[in-house]
Amino acid sequence: MSQERPDEEKPETCDVRVQDRIQGAATPVQSPTRLGPTRFSEITGEKLRNTGSDFIGSIWSWINGDPNRNLKIPVKRGKRKRIRTAKTAVGVIALVGFFIFVNWFMLSQLHEGRAWLRRGFAKNRNPKPNPKPNPDLSPSTKRVSVKVSAESVQHVAKKKMGKPKKQYNGTYGRLLAYAAHALAEGQNKIEPKELWREPKDQALAWKPCADQRSWKPNDGKTGYIMVTANGGINQQRVAVCNIVVLARLLNATLVVPKFMFSDVWTDSSQFEDIYQVEHFIKYLSPDIRIVKKLPKELQSLDLEAIGSLVTDIDIMKEAKPGFYMKHILPLLLKNRVVHFFGFGNRLAFDPIPFQLQRLRCRCNFHALNFVPKIQETGAILVRRLRDSGSHLAPVDPYLVGPKYASFILDKKAGPLHKASKYLAVHLRFEIDMVAHSLCYFGGGDAEKTELSAYREKHFPTLANLTKTKKMPSPEDLRTEGLCPLSPEEAVLMLAGLGFNRKTRVFVAGANIYGGAKRLAALTSLYPNLVTKENVLSETELEPFKNHSSQLAVLDFIACAASDAFAMTDSGSQLSSLVSGYRIYYGAGKMPTIRPNKRRFSDILLKNNTIEWKVFEQRVRKNVRQTKHVLVRPTGRSVYRYPRCKECMCNED
Repeated sequence: MSQERPDEEKPETCDVRVQDRIQGAATPVQSPTRLGPTRFSEITGEKLRNTGSDFIGSIWSWINGDPNRNLKIPVKRGKRKRIRTAKTAVGVIALVGFFIFVNWFMLSQLHEGRAWLRRGFAKNRNPKPNPKPNPDLSPSTKRVSVKVSAESVQHVAKKKMGKPKKQYNGTYGRLLAYAAHALAEGQNKIEPKELWREPKDQALAWKPCADQRSWKPNDGKTGYIMVTANGGINQQRVAVCNIVVLARLLNATLVVPKFMFSDVWTDSSQFEDIYQVEHFIKYLSPDIRIVKKLPKELQSLDLEAIGSLVTDIDIMKEAKPGFYMKHILPLLLKNRVVHFFGFGNRLAFDPIPFQLQRLRCRCNFHALNFVPKIQETGAILVRRLRDSGSHLAPVDPYLVGPKYASFILDKKAGPLHKASKYLAVHLRFEIDMVAHSLCYFGGGDAEKTELSAYREKHFPTLANLTKTKKMPSPEDLRTEGLCPLSPEEAVLMLAGLGFNRKTRVFVAGANIYGGAKRLAALTSLYPNLVTKENVLSETELEPFKNHSSQLAVLDFIACAASDAFAMTDSGSQLSSLVSGYRIYYGAGKMPTIRPNKRRFSDILLKNNTIEWKVFEQRVRKNVRQTKHVLVRPTGRSVYRYPRCKECMCNED
């Protein structure tokens, strides 16, 4: 993973093994995750050493010979055979000895622990004679002294085993009561200024420049690349931009992308239902050649039979450009067409040439314009959220197009009319996220049973892992900040930051797990809470019915155009893309609230003892420390962190 940065959210860096084990099972059934060697894999003694098993890898290499030795030095055949036999025997003996030592060490520790417990209990059974009673002790103190010897072993045992973890029961009744009282008392107070603006002047220095080109167009003569992108609309958007870069890298012609139908999102929408195809083709024509379909002579090919169907099983996550040049280019030259099926996060962010990285940004921020019906409805949504405002936000023309951006303005509003501010919160708490997180949210056995059944149906790889591997406990996941914030936790964060009770809050996300009952904490503390479903009429939503991806685009527009945007899950693609869009087009004036969930979790675990003033101070410090104007760290997403020389220009 990338280098660690101070005060950044830790879920992405705190435990890579936990993240990889859980995220590796996220791919839908149609495009399973790579679980072992693939047709493009190469396994050698050198690669075995690089996996981290240094001891075993070195023995492997020693047995089979050094691959870097000078092959010109002759060795007699009989002597070489005797040497190899001797090395093999010594290697086997060394391995057996190593494992015997490990077993002996583990057993000795176990015996030592048992002996310690026996001594403790023997001491408890045969305590030393009590001294003469002290007449100054009160009766209650005497009763306590009788219990001391019985509790001493337990106390020492706890001390030896370490500090017990705080338990989470899913409720925050005490803190929510404090929050309600604080909001009721302070509803006429002025909110902290930093809630509605970027706190750093350095943000103003970064300007968009991914539209600048310095190369000639590709002719696309090596062959045709197709992609059927999996996931929801935001994962598909990332896959589209990655495949554009790959087409340029391989000098291939790109066929307009297709989207995979998933039983999780249950949406049959295709690329042309969401994005303007003609704009996509024309805008990227100086970079790559794009066609709407394969030539007739290639349409009848059985791509799977000839080996041109490449799934996510065949490609490691975040594969480097060299992988595609070595394995995919020969296949493309041989068969003239390659079809990528899935292509979720299958292209690394680093190392990658400057111009290819810039092309990635150009695709995401310039080439993907929404279709007119989405732009128009998005403009209506933003206008109502701003209460018929008299200004445009910097992102508006790029989100909904110049034509519909002007519709956001209220022509009747005079120059003195002040638009209402609104806060957008992406509450990523749908059942798929809740089930996939492996976290516990206070619903008891009923919750555990329901989420387990959901994993069996929609995430079978993850469900199998939970049965065959030792997975991190819900308590560990929560402590590490790897659980999405529940509605109760999100509202406590907003109240702790100082958002006024009268604040208009737009909640993005469909079908919150637990329904209206789970949202009660939010609506009771912030009565001006709205969703797209109660801002837009049924008639206006009718064209998007049963199209979850298109509805998600409306959430994207409302979040990107908001005066302030709060993330509740740093791993969410929508939150990442919205955050990057606001950085790229926001002119340094559109703040994003991204709590450090690991630290926030530590604060919440003290919910039974912490005082409200202390809670406020710690929450504000937590969020304030994440508002650094960072240049994109190596290996991190340009879609989320576009402040880099490839995407944006720094005028300082």
